[in-house]
Amino acid sequence: MGEKLFWAMYEHLGNLSPQFVSGKAAKRFARKFKRTIHLVDSTTIELIASCMDWAKHRRRKAAAKCHLRLDLQSFLPRFAVIDTAREADAKRSREVCAGIKEGEIVIFDKAYVDFDHLWDLEQRGVFWVTRAKENLQYEVVESYPVKEGGKIVSDELVGLKNAGSQKAYPDVMRRIVAWVEVDGKERLMTFLSNHLTWSAESIADLYRCRWQIEVFFKQLKQNLQLADFLGTSANAVRWQIWTALLVYLLLRYLAFLSNWEHSFSRLFAMVRTCLWRKRDLLDLLARYGTAKDKCRYLGRPEQAFFPGFI
Repeated sequence: MGEKLFWAMYEHLGNLSPQFVSGKAAKRFARKFKRTIHLVDSTTIELIASCMDWAKHRRRKAAAKCHLRLDLQSFLPRFAVIDTAREADAKRSREVCAGIKEGEIVIFDKAYVDFDHLWDLEQRGVFWVTRAKENLQYEVVESYPVKEGGKIVSDELVGLKNAGSQKAYPDVMRRIVAWVEVDGKERLMTFLSNHLTWSAESIADLYRCRWQIEVFFKQLKQNLQLADFLGTSANAVRWQIWTALLVYLLLRYLAFLSNWEHSFSRLFAMVRTCLWRKRDLLDLLARYGTAKDKCRYLGRPEQAFFPGFI
């Protein structure tokens, strides 16, 4: 039931004006790509192993996992699968990416790499960008020139060398090695893509966009408190996760109606303060002073002192 409510609400939001569809994330990332960009990843939600045997994936650990496909432009979830953490990410890759259309872009981590699935995306006309695993066996077909001393270390056209992998993906692909800044430090990363004409910098920038899905998971877990569950059964946990996704959609819809320009956490805090009061939320956000017009506070020197205090 929670899943049906979520998708019904999502279909309603999808029929809104383009103002809602083009979110702030699209303005900050991947401006030059005039295509729909999907981010695929999963988040693990820790559970209590002593009372949730159905979710055990190790001897003393239990967890649920939410596999999600996020639209980068609208910053709204397009598809979600909620299961136990025992399921490997690659096993859910086909299901999560089933709704991606021809010409669109999907970005996922190396945990979702399955060459059978990658070849299926290639046949469907879907462009993909991912990271290469350390044990990838390949042979270089062609090398492209790179700028010396730049972020791009190598740009190559490669084919898979392993017989099983070559049978699964018989065509060539791009292999790019680049320096990427992660948490203030430069790290050497290897990327794979089926697009043969994009610049190496564009492919590296596309993968950097994938980290925005971590921001979504952070908003979902911290603001909507997906840590304490009201029930211990599998159905109760799924219900609460689907409810959190539904609340996220409703808050984003409220942000659209009120032209909210501040953070999601501030919006959630404002709504939470008046849940048990009969108040019009749009009127409340308008009276808050930051929902409609952009305001600017001008500081004066006398404001730094207490009146009449010596």
